[in-house]
Amino acid sequence: MKLHDLHPSPGSKTKKKRLGRGPGSGLGKTAGKGHKGLLARSGRANQAGFEGGQMPLARRLPKRGFANIFRVQYSVINLKDLVSHEKTMNFNPTVFNEIGLTKGRNPQVKILGTGEIDRAIIVEAHKFSDTARQKIENAGGQVKVIGRA
Repeated sequence: MKLHDLHPSPGSKTKKKRLGRGPGSGLGKTAGKGHKGLLARSGRANQAGFEGGQMPLARRLPKRGFANIFRVQYSVINLKDLVSHEKTMNFNPTVFNEIGLTKGRNPQVKILGTGEIDRAIIVEAHKFSDTARQKIENAGGQVKVIGRA
């Protein structure tokens, strides 16, 4: 195959409709838009949710609930995830981010008690479940609660 053999696929290149160019073209006068009305106007776009003048569904349904702007979301980490990283003894939010247990710039971290722990580790987090706290302390480790970031 050479450059002079290249050509577009059949049907991929179509000529532009030349609207409003006289009655002989078949698209003269109203340019295929019909007579007057919304569809003939310039700037007419299909608006999302427009139902032809009928009250839109979003306005027919009642409003419910609210978004609590003070909600604190925690990245949840289980003890079994900490135990799987055997080389690390001290855990804190930056370490969690480095080893891939959390994502984002500065997430709040909560440690949960799923899994067993067999060695003493030091864990710094924003929140701990009671079972996680007990398991870490029973293994000889330390729990440090840090303030909100």
